[in-house]
Amino acid sequence: MASDGPLILAFDTAEARCAAALLAGDRLLAHRDEAMARGQAERLLPMLEEILRDAGIPWGGVDAIAVGTGPGNFTGVRIAVAAARGLAMALSRPAIGVSRFEALAEGFPGDVLASVADRQDHCLLQLLRDGTALGAPFAIEAAADLPRGCDLLCLGHRAGRLAAELECRAGAEDTRTDPRRLARVAAARLGGATGRPAPLYLRPADAHPPREPRPMLIDVA
Repeated sequence: MASDGPLILAFDTAEARCAAALLAGDRLLAHRDEAMARGQAERLLPMLEEILRDAGIPWGGVDAIAVGTGPGNFTGVRIAVAAARGLAMALSRPAIGVSRFEALAEGFPGDVLASVADRQDHCLLQLLRDGTALGAPFAIEAAADLPRGCDLLCLGHRAGRLAAELECRAGAEDTRTDPRRLARVAAARLGGATGRPAPLYLRPADAHPPREPRPMLIDVA
């Protein structure tokens, strides 16, 4: 199995699903993908244990953790990133964060415009070249400033519409994050300086923790 490449355990809970995969190089050893609007926090670790059991691999046999960092559901992104950080610490293995933009662009050489959106249709785009980001994500309104007629492949949310507006190529409009793509991106980065995975959000959270009231001072004199 060693000749297949590093063993990467990858997972994502940024959407209304819980998805995970174990890859040895390009070879898929086990995979799960379950739709769920809630319950990812309770389901994720048992799912990972099932995947390792199916593949006959102990936790200590994993070479790296790959995690989807979003954008996506605020709570879902936090669940996956926190789990990846905890597993990395417990296993003394690297945890590598991969955005949905990078997952969409995986396997597509050249220039890619990747696009994702949330349930309220807030849309964010990112330009990548050979899988590497060419700057920060930006709002869909800024796409009007991109050059027309260039050799660009549009992928993800509204890919066909964006390609027509930019007079370039259109690809698949499926924005679901495939954990196998996460694993392949992470494998390519293994050994490099990646830092701890961090959440990537489309917009600020809808809910905020309440502020603590100022302490009341009582004069007992």
